[in-house]
Amino acid sequence: MPSLHVTAERTQLAGVVTQPDRPAGRGLKLTQSPVKAAALALGVRIYEPQRLRPFTAEIGEETFDLFALASYGRILPQSLLDVPRLGSLNVHPSLLPKYRGATPIQSALRNGERRTGVSVMLMDAGMDTGEIAQQETVDVAPGETYGELHDRLAVIGAELLGRALDLATEGKLTSRPQHGDPSFTTPILKDDLAIDWSWQPQRIVDHVRAFSPQPAARGAIDGETVKVLRAHVAADGNLAIDELVAPNRGKMSGDEYARWRRNRTP
Repeated sequence: MPSLHVTAERTQLAGVVTQPDRPAGRGLKLTQSPVKAAALALGVRIYEPQRLRPFTAEIGEETFDLFALASYGRILPQSLLDVPRLGSLNVHPSLLPKYRGATPIQSALRNGERRTGVSVMLMDAGMDTGEIAQQETVDVAPGETYGELHDRLAVIGAELLGRALDLATEGKLTSRPQHGDPSFTTPILKDDLAIDWSWQPQRIVDHVRAFSPQPAARGAIDGETVKVLRAHVAADGNLAIDELVAPNRGKMSGDEYARWRRNRTP
């Protein structure tokens, strides 16, 4: 959401494009995206296209200077990228060309990266292949989870987007090709969340960080699958679980869970 608010502050915002309302929760009630709720509060026009090619024809007669994207989750066809006069800016939470694709933050944490960053690129029709307009490197804090790093990078990405918007408005926006060997990420599947307790402790810790707080890494303890939210490597080199969620129970510490299991009636 920070990128939306920066765009609204720095430009004459003509509209906001977001995903259509989706069923959510146990009752599968149609629920609007947080982006839509923020756009309604800003009082700007909202577009919710089911398909992007018909949407291109819908807005093709209108005049736009720039598109700005952040976590939209869909690849824009070249016909849509050709609509804005100055191009399309995309905020991507990695040091492109590293970690292109859908899950750059999770992938960086799972791989134990100590540094990552944010790139603002001028989009082309490829998967995160556009030229870099702004980029900043960020140290990953020890123990930082996906949720914490995501929120921190969102703020930094909004600041970089703001700079790019200002430069574009002044006619001074420049860009450079991406340098280095690209790497790619993929959407998260349920099997990706599984913890293998035979892994080295640090690998388990990084795996837990990558999916906390949602959708959460999970593993079986004595036949019961728990969601692990925080863990660390203890001084003796063994794995210590700090926080987890057991079935039909709320969050608890690893010690609380161990006591609960001991006290349960066989």
